[in-house]
Amino acid sequence: MIAFIKGKIVAKNLDNIIVENNGIGYRINFVQFDKVTLNQEACIYTYQHVREDEISLYGFISEQDHDLFIKLISVKGLGPKTALNAFKISNANNIIKAIENNDLAYIKKLPGVGTKTASQIILDLKGKLVQETKEDAEELSSAMQDAIEGLKALGYKTNEIQGIIKHLKAQGDLSSDEYLKLGLQMMLKRKIGG
Repeated sequence: MIAFIKGKIVAKNLDNIIVENNGIGYRINFVQFDKVTLNQEACIYTYQHVREDEISLYGFISEQDHDLFIKLISVKGLGPKTALNAFKISNANNIIKAIENNDLAYIKKLPGVGTKTASQIILDLKGKLVQETKEDAEELSSAMQDAIEGLKALGYKTNEIQGIIKHLKAQGDLSSDEYLKLGLQMMLKRKIGG
């Protein structure tokens, strides 16, 4: 329901952050504390979890982490808290690689994941995540990654952005602002068919 919340990080607690947006503080279950700074603006991709006795938000720094989380909680026996904790020690790229390579040992290292659950994750998700790693984030400079997050925040879809990454890479080493400006120009050209 809530795709993302953009606002100031006003508190970092043991297992959550509070993001202030237009005078409202959103408490979001969160573990990627090294990626956010107190009193700084951030864009947090969210998943709203509804139970009989509780409505809670789970947050991620990137759309790729968020999308993998959604797939992980579809695995039988894997709840949102365990799925979130996977991002304490890993990221989407590494988890996807482990699933695709049948790396049971790596998946078992994730907090709260035993042999049975690790096997179930591989069984349910292998082959369903490959398209998401077409462009490994590790191959992209941090300036390029910032620009990509900027485009996503402006409402562009991941598959639209994938289409221009090769062209952006060909421009050499630019700042995130330059990549973002160039990316926007390319997106507009594509929209008007130029």
